[in-house]
Amino acid sequence: MHRIGIVGAVSFIAVASATTALATPTVHPQTTAAGARFAAEHPGPVRSLDAVAHRGASAYAPENTLAAIDEAAARGAVTAEIDVQLTADDELVIMHDATLTRTTDVEERFPGRAPYDVADFTMDEIRELDAGSWFDDSFEGEPVPTLGEALDRLEEHDLNLFLELKQPALYPGMEELVADEITDRRHWMRRNPPWQPRRLVVQSFDWRVTERSKELMPSVPHALLGRVAEDRLDEFGWADLINPNHTTIDAEYVDLLHESGFEIMPYTINDRARMDAVLEMGVDGFITDHPDIGRAAIDDFSGDRNPRAPIVVPPARPAA
Repeated sequence: MHRIGIVGAVSFIAVASATTALATPTVHPQTTAAGARFAAEHPGPVRSLDAVAHRGASAYAPENTLAAIDEAAARGAVTAEIDVQLTADDELVIMHDATLTRTTDVEERFPGRAPYDVADFTMDEIRELDAGSWFDDSFEGEPVPTLGEALDRLEEHDLNLFLELKQPALYPGMEELVADEITDRRHWMRRNPPWQPRRLVVQSFDWRVTERSKELMPSVPHALLGRVAEDRLDEFGWADLINPNHTTIDAEYVDLLHESGFEIMPYTINDRARMDAVLEMGVDGFITDHPDIGRAAIDDFSGDRNPRAPIVVPPARPAA
């Protein structure tokens, strides 16, 4: 992509190459009067709102499994979120909890191995586990996937990805292994057009590790999970998104993030009324266990509001 003009403090962008790196654009508020005026005065490409399928479509299939990714695609999601952790033999595995007990039959398969930490089991041992029966008998035998397997299945469905580095303090160097896995795959290093949801976002609650990951993959958008205090935003000029818990935000905070050059995708919203409420605040999408309900909320919201504000490149933020 190349810059084609400057209006005031912002530069509009047009797609010239899917692989050319450029400062990541952001979406300005689309529900405020100021946002509507901006859109009318400066028409341009618009990134569509997105309902990200949390741990796959985890309301309908066992979380963080290939079945959950399949279900996300079947229910109309365009982006899935999954979590990655590290095994005893340094294999990247898709799992939310630091232990295997809640979502697998590890206690039956390997009695006496408490506390059943992911980091205490090899990938071959984890291959023996059933990660589906806890959710429903129809998913019996569903395996715990590797990151590579999940990336392949997501690509097969043409789904985008929010990848969370889960509890990286437990796994020193995990961000390097993740970067190696991703950068070896050309598909995940390409950017979508600016009017589409992002192809890949890497995020974590550990902001130091998130910054390290951004250094390893500077062309990949990165997100801070959790609410960043208003007076600390300038510390995170390298980040592209801030994704807090939806209960911690209001329209004023959303506007401030946009003005500071960040997008915002709060988590995890499963109530339709709350989806409607955060859309009214001007968020760029949200994370949900119910991507089909989220998609309906976005479709209804978008149908009532046109035009939205264009995607723009914000003024440069000071580095931390």
